[in-house]
Amino acid sequence: MCKIAFRKNHRWPGQLLAGLILAVLTSTAAQAADRVALVIGMAQYKNVPALSNTVNDARLLASTLDRIGFEVTTLIDTPQEELRAELEKFAFRSETADLALVYFAGHGVEVAGENFLLPVDVNVRSNKDVQRQSISLKDVLHVVDSARKMRIVILDSCRDNPLGDSILRESDEVSGSSRGGGLAPPSPDRGTLVAFAARDGQVALDGDGVNSPFAKALSEKLAEPGLEISLMFRQVRDEVLEATRNLQEPNTYGSLSGQPFYLAGSPELREQLATDDRRVAWAALGANQESQLRSLADSGDARAMLGLAYMRLDTGGSGFDPAQAASLFTRAADAGSPEAQYELAKLYEKGIGVPQDDARAIELFQKSADQGFPDAVNDMGFFYYQGSFGLQRDALRALAYFEQAADLRHPQAMFNFAALIDDGLVPQKGPSDAGRYLYQALRSGSAAVFQQLSERPAMFSLDTRKALQTQLAEHSFYSGAIDGDFGPGTQKAVRVAYGLNTEG
Repeated sequence: MCKIAFRKNHRWPGQLLAGLILAVLTSTAAQAADRVALVIGMAQYKNVPALSNTVNDARLLASTLDRIGFEVTTLIDTPQEELRAELEKFAFRSETADLALVYFAGHGVEVAGENFLLPVDVNVRSNKDVQRQSISLKDVLHVVDSARKMRIVILDSCRDNPLGDSILRESDEVSGSSRGGGLAPPSPDRGTLVAFAARDGQVALDGDGVNSPFAKALSEKLAEPGLEISLMFRQVRDEVLEATRNLQEPNTYGSLSGQPFYLAGSPELREQLATDDRRVAWAALGANQESQLRSLADSGDARAMLGLAYMRLDTGGSGFDPAQAASLFTRAADAGSPEAQYELAKLYEKGIGVPQDDARAIELFQKSADQGFPDAVNDMGFFYYQGSFGLQRDALRALAYFEQAADLRHPQAMFNFAALIDDGLVPQKGPSDAGRYLYQALRSGSAAVFQQLSERPAMFSLDTRKALQTQLAEHSFYSGAIDGDFGPGTQKAVRVAYGLNTEG
């Protein structure tokens, strides 16, 4: 019998596996750190000019992050080999965290349009040396890539080029251009925010005190309770511009999801704002922040439009206005936001705030899926599987969408695709593939997936269960027999891989 979980007709936002109830975790099971940070400060360079404030800035940020509840790892004047090892460890910890943050203060350079962060022992004579001996921004982005909700990389490394123009002009070694100072604009994946102390091509200032203007502003705003993250970085920008008399302008790159996120506050406040219901979470913003959000939306910020639209869909608040929500989603969708396209499609599907229109709904679902928005990709699979919206049923096309959504780390899609493989419905894929997707779904933090694997592992074949045990063993969660028996040893491995620190 096929175990596929069909799309529910109404969900706000995202969707759960059909018929599942979120797992209720016992009080003895402690969740792994939900917010982790790696803070790096490089100052005493051996072969390039030393820096004055970077270690002070790193320690200030580490202290602030620790105070507001992050599990912080701090690295000071770290050589390349040790730095790479610590990045690998942090990447593994990030998989079970809601938020993973990396802060780097030190020398950074651009070579051929790519940004590199210099370890303390860097010793370069050519562009190739830079690439071999440094940490690329792409490497750092990969480190935080698997965090469950949000990924942030902050580079306070936009200082004067410490290597000299003669090295960076060696076009015979690396094609492309290089700059005398500053970094190149990055293009992080959706859901990841990269913040520069100074916008691309600009040089950051150390300031007159023990900390740079950027580090001081960032530390202050990080600790402000209940300040939504996009508004926080906007306020950091404004403070640095004022402190440097407009000589330095921090900038952010990337596109965060429409889920609001708050870095500081009491446990009660964080719990109140941590709901997965984006309507309720955004509606919890204070009046002052809502005003700032409107200002950002008026300037064309699509995420601000999303936040305001979610507020207008909160049926428990006085601002409930589905027509205005549809208007805001439309503006953001027209600006190219795939999340807005997806949410607007759901409104047209149900006739909420707009006339019910299946043709318009499927058009928007398709546009969102074409941009790789995981929920939309997953839904398109269901539409073709079921023949919804007048589409002709097409199992092969549905499977292609399900696989794409799974590869985009959509938790339910990974579970469902594993189930399809286990049922023998996916050509050229077998138990090892199913086991890999189940492991990734478990690591993604889906409580529904955790419950199924804890309570109903026998829904999968013996070979798939063995493949999952193999995955758990390869990642050092399990050391028992690969026999498909989900006894106490395997169940403990499932709990720890999910992110629970428990012996029970």
